[in-house]
Order: sequence, then structure tokens, then C-alpha cells
Amino acid sequence: MSHFRPVLVMVMLLMLWQAAVLLFDLPHYILPSPLRVGEVLVERAPELAGHAAVTILEILLGLCLGSAMGCLSALSLAVWRGLRPWLLPVLLVSQAIPVFALAPVLLLWLGYGLASKVAMASLIIYFPVTTAFYDGLRRCNPAWLDLASTMDGGTWRSLRLIRIPAALPALASGLRVATAVAPIGAIVGEWVGSSAGLGYFMLQANARLQVDAMFAALFLLALFAVLLFTLVDRLLRRAMPWQSDDAAALRLT
Repeated sequence: MSHFRPVLVMVMLLMLWQAAVLLFDLPHYILPSPLRVGEVLVERAPELAGHAAVTILEILLGLCLGSAMGCLSALSLAVWRGLRPWLLPVLLVSQAIPVFALAPVLLLWLGYGLASKVAMASLIIYFPVTTAFYDGLRRCNPAWLDLASTMDGGTWRSLRLIRIPAALPALASGLRVATAVAPIGAIVGEWVGSSAGLGYFMLQANARLQVDAMFAALFLLALFAVLLFTLVDRLLRRAMPWQSDDAAALRLT
């Protein structure tokens, strides 16, 4: 039954949406009905599929690059203490500057193609992955490290066999957050300047007051974001079967 709950919630939201349109007699250029959005999805499916493929590629590449950079930065901070005064301020600055402010600069440097959008997505993903993984590495049980030290484990063996496995649940949390926010960077980059993608499609539809087409693009983006998050969450659960979730913990108690 739990597998059908998301579908049931989605159906209820669509019904409430349709009821609001009918009840308040809203024109389609203010709030199109779900039926009208569905018609646009069918009529313009080839066009939407082409733009969606571009955005999905940007999101996936940004997720991979941002996660790899975040993991590498967290490991560097955990191993080399002298690097922390230099790298930690960079992490803070990367989040203090709004993404919209960086988008035109990245567009100027990397052009209107794929690279600038991947860079935008990577910047958004980089911070949650780095901070979560680094926090997990810092919070490793000191008794385990002391035991490894007495057994002449060495820094690298302790990192590989103790600290990294202990920090994997924290890294998983960071990856889940990164997966949820990954589409933001790609869409923002497409809004600033692009020639393809769902963000570009939405801008063109907005200029023509095609609100139903904008909602169709939003629906595809939300659908992919949910599917991507679900896939990443399941892969992380399979990779770390020893990590019990809240529901399992409640059942045990």
C-alpha cells in the first residue's frame, strides 16, 4: 500500500487543481487545467522530449561532477589540516554569492553550450556534498581511531577502512540533498542564456503567453526530479544496507 501513496497523493492534487480551475472559472492564461496541460504534453511531445533530454544531461553531468568535487574536497579537508584555513573560506564564499549572480559570468566564460549549465549545477551540488561528507569524516568514533593507531594502522589505512565507511551515511544525506537541488543550476543556466533545454522552452512559452506549455515543461522537470531522487535514494539504501531508516528504528522500539 505504501508504494501507491505517492500516486494517490498526485491524483488528489490533480483533482484539487482541476476543481480550483472549474470553481473559480480561471482562464487558461492564468492557470491552465491539468487536462489542458496533458493535451500540450501529447501534442508537443517530440519538442518537449528534445528539450528534456538536454536538461537531463546537464543535471546528470552536474550531479556527477559536483559530487566528485565535493567528495575530493571533504577528503582533502579531513586529511590535510593545513588546507582547512584555505579551503573552508572558499566553501563559504561559494554559497554566499547567489547563483543568479554567477550565471552571467559562467555564461561569459564557458559560452551558451552545455559547459556553463553543468558548471552551474556542479556549484549548487558541491556545497551540500562537501559539508555532509566532511562532517561525517570529522565525527568518526575516536575510540576506533585510537584502536587503529595502537595497531599501527596508519593515516591512509584508517581513512580507507574506518573513517570513510563511518562517514558514508552522512555522505548519503548530502547526496540526497544534492539530487534534490541539482535541477536548479541547470534551469537557472538555461534561463540566463541557452538555445535548448526545458528552461529555454519555458522562456519561449512565457514570451508567447503559452502558460499551458510552461506547466507542461514544469511537470516534466518535476517528474524527472522525483524519479532521480527515488533512484539515488534506493541505490544508496542498497549500497548501505546496515543503515536503518527512521521507520525501521521505530518498529524496533
